[in-house]
Amino acid sequence: MTLQQLKYLIEVADKGSINKAAKSLYISQPSLSNAIRELEEEVNITIFNRTNRGVVLTDEGAEFLAYARKVVEQAKLLERFVEKRPIKQRFGVSTQHYSVAILSFSELIKEYGTESYEFWLRETKVHEIIKDVRDYRSEVGIVYLNKLNERTIKKHLEDNNLEFEELFVAKPMILVSKDNPLANKDEVALEDLIDYPCLSYEQDEYNLFFFSDEILSTILHTKNIKVSERATLVHLISSLNGYSISTGIISNRLKNTGIVSVKLKVDNFVKVGFIINKNRIMSHLGKKYIEILKRNVSSML
Repeated sequence: MTLQQLKYLIEVADKGSINKAAKSLYISQPSLSNAIRELEEEVNITIFNRTNRGVVLTDEGAEFLAYARKVVEQAKLLERFVEKRPIKQRFGVSTQHYSVAILSFSELIKEYGTESYEFWLRETKVHEIIKDVRDYRSEVGIVYLNKLNERTIKKHLEDNNLEFEELFVAKPMILVSKDNPLANKDEVALEDLIDYPCLSYEQDEYNLFFFSDEILSTILHTKNIKVSERATLVHLISSLNGYSISTGIISNRLKNTGIVSVKLKVDNFVKVGFIINKNRIMSHLGKKYIEILKRNVSSML
């Protein structure tokens, strides 16, 4: 039996509903139901009778609740003797390599970071993003869909109880240095790219078309260079006159490095969006991050 379980018990009794209590506690309804069930099993009594309209205390449950309230009240009195520290804010994002995701993350910290916080940003691969959000490591994940992977990725998200919300749809573009001859074209075809090295992010054992971080993963390039870091990719695009296939949505910071985007003549699309866990009630920081993300996307389109 834990103090947290007793606090959960009191909240459910006060709200008269596990669903309402879960919302006020910012946890999922299944998690709260499991906590109450485990408490009932430990004390070997039925605390609540479940009905279609909510929950009702049993006679034994009402007696147990009275003791629980006393324990929680005593714990509050003891807190006066514990050194007061600011509550540490925690929030995480897992994303593919999108500069708008990083920009939005930075703005979130500047605007909502308190004296004590722990924020994390993981630029990683698709299957890791899905795993992070599924396992509550990150609250928000950012991925892309296209003609090739949309059905498979959405099925994978559904199986993991995750939800996808679209941010924008764009045609694939290439990123090149402003000094690259292709930078002056309004649109380039795939055959125009033959003489230039293609820069993309390396894959691992999940190197399948459906989970590729490269937007047009089925296209064969004559010259390929795989990298693991954004800075390396940007440097090689400039120093080797290379290119990378992208959404074309780039931040001013990336533009300041001399990188520009050019339309790519292909029959395909890029649908970028964020994923969240259906079992997790979104935090204040999660909502604010998505607001900032949508705002920045709108300004870059």
